[in-house]
Amino acid sequence: MTGRICGTGSAVPKLRVTNDDLSKIMDTSDEWIKSRTGIEARHLATEETTTSLAIEASRLALENAGVEAEELDLIIAATVSSDHIIPTLSCEVQSALGAVNATAFDIGAACSGFLFALSTVQAYMMSGQCKKALILGAEVLSKIMDWNDRSTCVLFGDGAGAAVISAEDTGIMSVVHGSDGAKGMVLACDNRPVNNPYKKTTADLSYVSMNGQEVYKFAVRTVPKCIEQALEQAGVTADEISCFILHQANRRIIEAVAKRLKQPIEKFPMNLMECGNISAASVPILLDNVNRHGMIEKEEKIVLAGFGAGLTWGAAVLTW
Repeated sequence: MTGRICGTGSAVPKLRVTNDDLSKIMDTSDEWIKSRTGIEARHLATEETTTSLAIEASRLALENAGVEAEELDLIIAATVSSDHIIPTLSCEVQSALGAVNATAFDIGAACSGFLFALSTVQAYMMSGQCKKALILGAEVLSKIMDWNDRSTCVLFGDGAGAAVISAEDTGIMSVVHGSDGAKGMVLACDNRPVNNPYKKTTADLSYVSMNGQEVYKFAVRTVPKCIEQALEQAGVTADEISCFILHQANRRIIEAVAKRLKQPIEKFPMNLMECGNISAASVPILLDNVNRHGMIEKEEKIVLAGFGAGLTWGAAVLTW
């Protein structure tokens, strides 16, 4: 048996913040942001939380799949911005859904998190330990951004995406992933510092820092190679793929990947113009957008690919 995506869902905060809106509170402009990234707007949480967005996206995915929460054997949440260290986001989603039969745990692989969750579910299903699963990526990145760092904060947004996966005869054809921790600090954010009776700290909160040029070079080099490996393992060519759903970090990166794979840019749908970079939620939100707009047909072959902090990367080839 293999895993097959049978339903998707997504949720973003109500507040839509344009580049022009940001230009009123920091030294930036619509032209500067859009020309370098392709991003025009993003949604930022005010009343919403990582948990509430994850629950909404998960409910929509279950509804789209026609699956009851009690049928789920497994829930995996990918996030770097959960509301609590404990309990995990996945357990909070399990409770809200009433998925009483599901094992739940989180994965921290940043922008590749959804792909890592997909790979984990695939392993469970191939071993016969799981028949129905829910995987999700959910982030409120706005709370870990330095809003005085105009080079970074303008890139990111908040939201959640989810997919229901069922064990079937066809579906996931291949999944590949990898990590390069030696270069991990080019995109980083510190956790709480040590603070106990024997070690006191007065450290301020840490925010995301990024070496944009290094991340860009990593992405344009690694993502096409990763996709090519997944295609080779699946025994299909890039020409046979109907749709490439990539992590929405930067339009230039996506265009570079399309060029490397010798595929038309029309095969690479984008929502970064409206959403920005939402880390682990990026791929599943775009997947849901594509699904609900009827842009992929049953039995067509598609590629999912994520890349980001860690450094991490992953790609999957699957039959829709």
